[in-house]
Amino acid sequence: METTEAAERFVRVWERAWAEHDVDALLELYAEDVVHRSMPFREPHRGRVELAEYLRRSFAEERVSDVRFSAPVVGRDGVAVAEFRVLAEEGGARATLAGCVFARFDATGLAVETRDYWHTAEGHREPEGTRFFV
Repeated sequence: METTEAAERFVRVWERAWAEHDVDALLELYAEDVVHRSMPFREPHRGRVELAEYLRRSFAEERVSDVRFSAPVVGRDGVAVAEFRVLAEEGGARATLAGCVFARFDATGLAVETRDYWHTAEGHREPEGTRFFV
């Protein structure tokens, strides 16, 4: 599978599945031995089992009202990046999570390595400045 096709599928599924907290749909995007970093200095989640645990823990307190991903920007060697923005409530308080995900895909279109960079802000808001969102 071409990187562009894999990356477009990745963001399309993430946009829907994050809104629905559909961990099973998300796991289908990843290789069995995926290495995922949820932030650059955290220990990675290795394999689908650890990734599933992380996702379920992350989604447990979150009520999502809107998820948006940008179109992915595709680079060399199976790598793509996309920006995201999530409006949610946690503990009864509105919050916005915005960031980007870097993914490297194998020849079958599965993510073998991913890394997220994200920030949260109180309330529901859009990130400032020019964005990749269409």
